[in-house]
Amino acid sequence: MITNPFFIGVICFLTVVLITPFVIKLAIKINAVDQPNQRKVHTKVMPRLGGLSIIIGVTVGYFMSGIFEEQVLGISLGGLVIIILGFADDIYQLSAIKKLAAQILAGLLVVMSGLVIEVINIPFIGTFDIGYLSYPLTIFWIIAITNAINLIDGLDGLAAGTSAIIVATIGVLAFLSGKEMILTFSVIIFGSVVGFLFYNFHPAKIFMGDIGALFLGYCIAILSLLGLYKSVTLFSFIVPILLLGVPIFDTAFAIIRRIANKQSIVKPDKGHLHHRLLKKGLSHRNTVLFIYGMGLIFSTTAIILPLTTLRGTIVIMVLLIVSLQFLAEKIGLVNERFTPFLNILQKLNPKNK
Repeated sequence: MITNPFFIGVICFLTVVLITPFVIKLAIKINAVDQPNQRKVHTKVMPRLGGLSIIIGVTVGYFMSGIFEEQVLGISLGGLVIIILGFADDIYQLSAIKKLAAQILAGLLVVMSGLVIEVINIPFIGTFDIGYLSYPLTIFWIIAITNAINLIDGLDGLAAGTSAIIVATIGVLAFLSGKEMILTFSVIIFGSVVGFLFYNFHPAKIFMGDIGALFLGYCIAILSLLGLYKSVTLFSFIVPILLLGVPIFDTAFAIIRRIANKQSIVKPDKGHLHHRLLKKGLSHRNTVLFIYGMGLIFSTTAIILPLTTLRGTIVIMVLLIVSLQFLAEKIGLVNERFTPFLNILQKLNPKNK
């Protein structure tokens, strides 16, 4: 067993770098490929089983670090369900109801293990015991975050890089708070994802597929739950929301957009954050880097927010919300007509009309 988490991270990184070329060949051989269509950005058939490389890297770290000796059976079984789900979806394109059922099962396995959100700590207000709501809230959190990462998996390196930023920030918070298990888990995932980025950043040689996006979403959900868990409280309820700012922002506006445009909220479209930035003229690479920058802003805010006063927190959150609304309207994230904030600015300053 290796106790130095950073050495384990390097091993996970090297494992993924070495194993991914074999995963590319496997994906092509079993026809686990992503076909181009009008909703997707890529124009050629791509292998899409890259998440398997990440899973192998995380598995190596899981056993080498000794995390498997902790009481994580429920978490591990839930992860196995997600892996099977992702693999099956990449091969057979499962229906939404089947994917939801599997995710609920994974969530149930986690809550049955005892890992639940028992309290909510709201900065400057207090800590609240949520009682029986802890079980449905925990399951909802796992499903929401698992799918949020999957939704932003639309450009080369986007989901992987965004996930790496989130996981690295949780690792920093864990290191500052002396939470060794959360730090080790974060480093294992980070090393594996960065190793995969060597093949996934634009121009990608392989996509992570649903097996990778769902698995990363699940891991991030579990990491945030470990940070919220009463016995190892690492951060307030607002911090994981900030850490997951990019996927939450994109998912929230996807729901608003589909409701505003009278579409099913589960029907895929080409109006996500990365689609709109591309349409506004950003290159593929610059779009990904722009969203990385957004992730870094959210992560920095998550780190500094607990250190600020109530007034400072209010100012930071207001500036962040206003900036996000401005961005959403400027790029037409709902539609070109939905610009209430910009309309108010024009009324306040008629010279800009």
